[in-house]
Amino acid sequence: MSWQIRHEGSPRTVPGLTVNDIAAGLRDGLWEPTDEVQGPGDKGWLAIENHPQFIELVADLEQPPPRRRDEGTNLDMNALIDVCLVLLIFFILTTTYATAVQKIVPMPTVASDNSKARKITQQDVKKRMIRVKAFREQGKLVVHIENQLAPVVRDDGQAVDDDKLRDALRPYVKGEDGKTEVLFDARQISWGTAIAIHDAVKSAGVRQIRYLQRSNRAAAPE
Repeated sequence: MSWQIRHEGSPRTVPGLTVNDIAAGLRDGLWEPTDEVQGPGDKGWLAIENHPQFIELVADLEQPPPRRRDEGTNLDMNALIDVCLVLLIFFILTTTYATAVQKIVPMPTVASDNSKARKITQQDVKKRMIRVKAFREQGKLVVHIENQLAPVVRDDGQAVDDDKLRDALRPYVKGEDGKTEVLFDARQISWGTAIAIHDAVKSAGVRQIRYLQRSNRAAAPE
């Protein structure tokens, strides 16, 4: 009688095999150790790995478990967590500070009887200075140059366009009058807007910027 084999739990059998055929099938991966065989004289089906004829063969075919390396491959997350926490605190503080400096903070007022404050006459202003006025109207920034509306504000109405403001001032600086001073009248604008206007004025060739102050109320930028 010959051997027969079947896959585990399958009703289909492969008859007419020899021990060498089954052993070769195990080595080639055709059969699994859990598949069942029935040999001459066997009363029932047995798993290949449990059959006395193939126990040693299955043991030889089993691969040893992979050797675990002793090198330290674990990643320490403590340092990464510390760095992320420091960065989070930094961004929180930076955002809070940026929001705070954008608020309108009134400047100290100048007493009307202050004899040390330099007074400039209308003639001095007309002769040497370019009058620049910046204020907010209905929530949008407005800039006047020599009492005329200057289209130097960006489309969003919140910030000044440096290039447009510089080009608008150059005719006064490079013209016949050659004015090199600016009288800046700032009303309820942020420090960022005041600094942007200041930089644009300087880039137009203005040497000195004077801030207009009013008595008993804040008129300069925050």
